[in-house]
Amino acid sequence: MRHDTSARHAQVSIIGAGIAGLWQALLFARAGYAVTLFERGDEAMSQATSHWAGGMLAPWCEREAADDVVTRLGIRSLSLWRDALPELAFNGSLVVAHTRDRADFERFAGMTEGHVRLDAERLAALEPALAGRFRDALHFPGEGHVEPRRVMPALRRLIAQAGGEIVFGARREPADCAGLTIDCRGLAGRDRQPALRGVKGETVLIETTEIALSQPVRLLHPRWPLYVVPRAGNLFLIGATSIESESQGVSLRSALELMTAAYALHPAFAEARIVELGSALRPAFPDNHPRISVDGRMIAVNGLYRHGFLIAPALAELTLAQVRQGLQHGSIDNEVMS
Repeated sequence: MRHDTSARHAQVSIIGAGIAGLWQALLFARAGYAVTLFERGDEAMSQATSHWAGGMLAPWCEREAADDVVTRLGIRSLSLWRDALPELAFNGSLVVAHTRDRADFERFAGMTEGHVRLDAERLAALEPALAGRFRDALHFPGEGHVEPRRVMPALRRLIAQAGGEIVFGARREPADCAGLTIDCRGLAGRDRQPALRGVKGETVLIETTEIALSQPVRLLHPRWPLYVVPRAGNLFLIGATSIESESQGVSLRSALELMTAAYALHPAFAEARIVELGSALRPAFPDNHPRISVDGRMIAVNGLYRHGFLIAPALAELTLAQVRQGLQHGSIDNEVMS
């Protein structure tokens, strides 16, 4: 990427090294800005929302529940992910349902795009572990997934290679920083954006050698809709839909439902070892749309909801474009996010 010579040595402070802040830091550093990324946590990032994310890059699947802006940002982000980390494997994603949930399957098919229908034979050829389990599936070949705990350190290395600095254990408020400041604090940003709310996501990480998957699988179920994301080392992340709660931790009921749904996907999961239970609060605005808000020399990038890994690259690209064109007070609206 060519550096913007007009930006060279211009100082940019970014607060928050979650997935939104990492992508802001990477694109600004590569554009020639003197970037310092401040993170209040340590390098393990175990308290960050991004640490517990599923990492699915599924813009076409998300059309079932999200507006067009998420799909547009997600499709653009796929290209940015591939450019930054070409070694990543994008194997697509699958959506399946049992016969009794056929209506949910057809509704999902009608509300999404970018998929092909697979019969049982083609599904078995693509994912042998699911042979005989479902009569058909929706395959989204253009989608992919990343493992957050692997790609976040990789992005930090790219930032360092581009000349950016990352400071851990550094609590910063926007008012503490000089020059252009990009606020990616998530829920901590409610002091400046009180409309933010926390939406809880709960996950179970399990380990088993009894089943192998090459791509995320969504199981449609009226009570227990879930996704299963394969990870390295025979690990699988099991997650469910978002919960409108700011409570901490994973409830017993949620844990039981997640594991019951995993068993419904494949009985082999019953013998899996539970590695960890986790939860995180995703920042969201009332309309669940992301926002890039400008106030003088401060820019807030927030409200990524449950789409952080999906849309963070494109949001960073938009922020950089806004800075290059000259900051204008207000928010970048949905029409610009195209």
